[in-house]
Amino acid sequence: MPLTAWAQDVSIGATLYQRHCATCHGVNADGNGPMRPALLLQPPSLNDLAARNDGTFPIARVVSRIDGRDPLVSHGSPMPVYGWYFEGEDTALKAETGQPILTSKPIVDLMAYLESIQE
Repeated sequence: MPLTAWAQDVSIGATLYQRHCATCHGVNADGNGPMRPALLLQPPSLNDLAARNDGTFPIARVVSRIDGRDPLVSHGSPMPVYGWYFEGEDTALKAETGQPILTSKPIVDLMAYLESIQE
């Protein structure tokens, strides 16, 4: 079955972020969400991911954290806690290296939003 290439939708990604990520990472993605005190590892700011990666948004690393390929101990389970929601039709997303990453449409939209908020 061929992969479908989807256009990224920043507005859908913003809605997904507010619904599923802001509790830990903050409404402004500054790492100061209301759940911050309950986590073993403090959530980082998501506004400066590119700046902390020599100016390149680390798509492969962020996708692997969100879809659970690279789980975080602070959540007690693969990130995000709502991982089941981000399942969906297989979609290819181009990593910063140019290599395709197979992920889901909701994660593609969430990546578009996160890239759009980089300082």
